[in-house]
Amino acid sequence: MDWQALALTLKLASVTTVILLAIAIPLASLLVLGRGRWLAALEALAALPLVLPPTVLGFFLLVLLGPRTAVGRGITAILGHPLAFSFDGLVVGSVIYSLPFAVQPLVAGFAAIDPALVDAARLLGASSSRIVFTLLVPLARRSLVAAAVLSFLHTVGEFGVVLMIGGNIPGATRTISILIFDQVEALDYAAANRTALLLLVLCFAILAALYGLRKRAAWNVWGWK
Repeated sequence: MDWQALALTLKLASVTTVILLAIAIPLASLLVLGRGRWLAALEALAALPLVLPPTVLGFFLLVLLGPRTAVGRGITAILGHPLAFSFDGLVVGSVIYSLPFAVQPLVAGFAAIDPALVDAARLLGASSSRIVFTLLVPLARRSLVAAAVLSFLHTVGEFGVVLMIGGNIPGATRTISILIFDQVEALDYAAANRTALLLLVLCFAILAALYGLRKRAAWNVWGWK
């Protein structure tokens, strides 16, 4: 087992999840509380990675962040290295690719909150940021947990985007999904089976814990033991 690849994957998923929540909370609140026809285009843009093939997204990011574009050259000048084929590049690609898995649960959670509570907060003079962080987020905390878990697990299982933008550099960009691909390509099915089983157990355990907490919360609401 390549523990270095596992550690890199968990690090990537953790960093990506934190960044995604920082982006998704204000974005979801804007989509729910905002007014304007342009919000439909913004929501479609946020959901685009759900239907766009990961290799296509990875290719565009690879070109955009490469040395042939002004954006890529500017980033290289600031950071001292290109984002393509680096851990930082993996983070950028993962944040974009997993964005819908953070935004959509939060949109559903915020939209389920009684609009009368939001209107009352506005009448009392609460700012938009205060409404989001003292009203929407606490009341939609289960959606927040779901967004975090789905973002984390989706990043753990990424393949196409990370391969396109990061390549396969041991210790730098080789994640657990790329490791499985390498093991299968080398016809080492025993090692691939062990690695895939570890990933399966990890994802199942986290999802089971999430759904268990949701069931327990529902039982508490209904007064069941």
